Amino acid sequence: IVREKERGTMEVLLASPLKPGTVLISKTVPYLALSFINLITILLLSYFVLDVPIQGNLALLIAVSVLFIFLALSLGLLISTLVQTQVTAVLISGIGLMMPTLILSGMIFPIDNMPEPLQWASSVVPARWYIAAVKKVMIEGLGFTHVAKEVGILAGMVVFLIGASIAKIKNRL
Repeated sequence: IVREKERGTMEVLLASPLKPGTVLISKTVPYLALSFINLITILLLSYFVLDVPIQGNLALLIAVSVLFIFLALSLGLLISTLVQTQVTAVLISGIGLMMPTLILSGMIFPIDNMPEPLQWASSVVPARWYIAAVKKVMIEGLGFTHVAKEVGILAGMVVFLIGASIAKIKNRL
């Protein structure tokens, strides 16, 4: 979307009879498909090459992963609706989001060992909830009822981010 803004073609898209939500979805679907292919490739390599066992329901693991992929794409869409240049978008997503995600997601440092303010801050990091769900499904072999909280939080974040992106696009009209 930022590239469309820089080239001036975003105005053409917004002037078309398409609704803003349709424009956003059309920009998201190709990346969703590519990310899904990456997910399947990673799961296959993990299982067959690295011998990583999948204890739980594979369909649930894929569903939670697709939800997280959609969340990441939604966050990218929101960033692209807020900024004017690709450089700014890369800086925000690369530096502004990557470092907090690495530190606050529980991937490197256990959340329980963090000071309380950082534990609270980690609540808004989507990767925290995804990692917790993947651990429960893939390692512990638990079902949907045990990851419903994480799935609900991730789904709520998707709804919020898509809503904010659509509102921002409509605001430009």
